[in-house]
Amino acid sequence: MIRLVQVIHPRSGRRVAVVHDNELRLLEGADSIYRLAEDALASRRPLARFIRGLPAGETLNYDAVHAGKSAWRLMPSFDHPDAPARCLVTGTGLTHKKSAENRQAMHANPNAPVSDSMKMYQWGVDGGRPKRGQIGVSPEWFYKGCGTILRAHGEPLDVPPFGLDGGDEAEVAGVYLVDPAGAPRRIGLTLANEFSDHEFEEKNYLYLAHSKLRTCSIGPELIVDADFGDARGTVTIRRGRKTIWSKPFATGEKNMSHTVANLEHHHFKYPAHCRPGDAHIYFFGADAFSFGDRVRLEDGDVMEIELAGFGRALRNPIRYSRAKGTLVKVRPV
Repeated sequence: MIRLVQVIHPRSGRRVAVVHDNELRLLEGADSIYRLAEDALASRRPLARFIRGLPAGETLNYDAVHAGKSAWRLMPSFDHPDAPARCLVTGTGLTHKKSAENRQAMHANPNAPVSDSMKMYQWGVDGGRPKRGQIGVSPEWFYKGCGTILRAHGEPLDVPPFGLDGGDEAEVAGVYLVDPAGAPRRIGLTLANEFSDHEFEEKNYLYLAHSKLRTCSIGPELIVDADFGDARGTVTIRRGRKTIWSKPFATGEKNMSHTVANLEHHHFKYPAHCRPGDAHIYFFGADAFSFGDRVRLEDGDVMEIELAGFGRALRNPIRYSRAKGTLVKVRPV
């Protein structure tokens, strides 16, 4: 298992580093994980073996970088370095029972025993774990945006003027590159905060698509050859020095209604998702939400996600826009 970070310096520019305990060892000649993956494909070597063969140069103190006390700053753990619009950020929901229960509580019809959300979760339980080589049931899928919405550890996640709230969604995301032949290739997995407007979604489940069009964070580390069988962690909300909410969560294939292979098939079965050179970040679903316990986050609250096996914690403050919503006017050319 190799742990990678992307960092940037105001004078030296961006670099890739390998994590070794409390050290970040900068890889010579590597300015993005995207290009590392391209080079590994061109060399016909597995990414982990390719990285082990690269020389390391300067060493950074990880504590200082992670705490924001270094001139080097953490970037999102993956991006498209040349064209953010060619990085598609998407996700799937209802892959964890608690996610389905949260939706059930939002949208349950008192005259119906089971909501559509719970039905879809059950479809996953029944058909989302097919035998090897077979195709299982399709999961829920949503679009979040392109690479411009990605935020790094420590950067704020924004509630726009038209938003009603913002809420944590502690997840793992898969990171992919489409190779020159149009085949999707998984680079690794990363800790993530999918971040959504749950209050807006609660108004009507058809607002789900709108509620997902928000900033989100990934990182700080990308894990190559990660073990995603049974991952356990904690998501915490802090207000100043006080912890106002905290809950353990479980993810990984053992705790999901779909296999990763089935999720990946249903994402990449679309030809538009297999354009050579495109990057993809695909969220695998959440298991715990502060909104489910009716916690409303305030401006400046810090969301913290820790997950065993996925490196350092991911922390992001929430930032409510103080701007007034204005009408968007479209003019003819």
